[in-house]
Amino acid sequence: MTTIATAFNTLPLSAAMLANLDSLGYAEMTPIQAQSLPVILKGMDLIAQAKTGSGKTAAFGIGLLNPINPRFFGCQALIICPTRELADQVAKEIRRLARAEDNIKVLTLCGGVSLGPQIGSLEHGAHIIVGTPGRIQQHLRKGSLILHGLNTLILDEADRMLDMGFYDSIEEIIAQTPERRQTLLFSATYPTGIKQLAAKFMRNPQIVKAEAFHDDTQIEQRFYEIAPDERMSAVTKVLGHFRPASTVAFCFTKQQVQETVDHLTSKGISAVGLHGDLEQRDRDQVLAMFSNRSTSVLVATDVAARGLDIDALDMVINVELARDSEIHIHRVGRTGRAGEKGIAISLVAPSEAIRAQAIEKLQQSPLNWDQIDNLTSQGGAPLLPVMSTLCIGAGRKDKVRPGDILGALTGDAGIPGAQVGKIAIFDFQAYVAVERGIAKQALQRLNDGKIKGRSLRVRIL
Repeated sequence: MTTIATAFNTLPLSAAMLANLDSLGYAEMTPIQAQSLPVILKGMDLIAQAKTGSGKTAAFGIGLLNPINPRFFGCQALIICPTRELADQVAKEIRRLARAEDNIKVLTLCGGVSLGPQIGSLEHGAHIIVGTPGRIQQHLRKGSLILHGLNTLILDEADRMLDMGFYDSIEEIIAQTPERRQTLLFSATYPTGIKQLAAKFMRNPQIVKAEAFHDDTQIEQRFYEIAPDERMSAVTKVLGHFRPASTVAFCFTKQQVQETVDHLTSKGISAVGLHGDLEQRDRDQVLAMFSNRSTSVLVATDVAARGLDIDALDMVINVELARDSEIHIHRVGRTGRAGEKGIAISLVAPSEAIRAQAIEKLQQSPLNWDQIDNLTSQGGAPLLPVMSTLCIGAGRKDKVRPGDILGALTGDAGIPGAQVGKIAIFDFQAYVAVERGIAKQALQRLNDGKIKGRSLRVRIL
């Protein structure tokens, strides 16, 4: 078996880039980086099957920075992402990687924000653009975005963009890029739509696949056979027994999401739902509350949960088994990240037996079955999250920055900074997590005080 070199200095990268990678703490390449970077740096097209958290952003980020000419202020690399959250995350990572070069400009183009300022930024020029399909299309139609000088086109989480109905948009965008470009496609699964895209728009793409299976020492999987009418009570039993601090529960339909949220809430468990029909504002709120630890269970459909970047997730519950065994692997891989241990529980009704067999076949190892009656409630207090979220009625558009909120809470002998959690700022509102015990005190402080010299509406969610 040939071993793949995993040190970044085995790649043809500039000394400045290697020094920057070192300062960012990138010691070794992850499997997807080691397999894809040599291909990307040769300028070849690539299809990479890799899940969120595998290090794929750095793989294409290092690759696309390599041919960039800092003196040409036109779009040389375009990264298309399914959601605004992912685009922001990708842009942030690329900016860190670009520190090795002088003055490389990265611009995000996403919906939900007015076009004007984006058009202004584009007039000043940007080397790298990260955006969502709809907004990129708008700029192309307006003529504010020109792609004549494009070297590299990247489709990130391509399967998810197809799930969200963006095939035609992507096709229209690609039609306006130069023939002689490098195309990199990253996707967690490899459905038919992806094969179609690749056949139509890629030149002899190399295909690499990062190890899709999870290290059993990191993630413990357990399968429980249940009667169909036991599904909801089984979810409560699982949570009562293991008492995880943060859980994502995967459902198949929007109705199942709602039913699960209602059931958990009635049992005093703090849960929020995420599905495709949520308005962007509600979606922002749900994600902010879950990632800042002020709700214990996020109940989601697969489409809605793709691209979520949640660190330190204790548990995944498959309220119903995924219809596709690759999606099962993907769901389960959301726990046990970054060296932490995780547990994945799957509830299986008799009608889902065939799905369980498909998972067993894909994992090439027998499933670990257990009886639901072996779970005992640990008693004690209901499963309450450690944090509460305050929602502030102003955001990025009102020039509110995280420091303003932190200052308003902690300044003048206020709340200790250690009791303030994550701060998330969106266009027209901001969310700040504080320890549950001081939520009312924090609310009063923000309502009595001023942020950015103004009195703003604040409420506890």
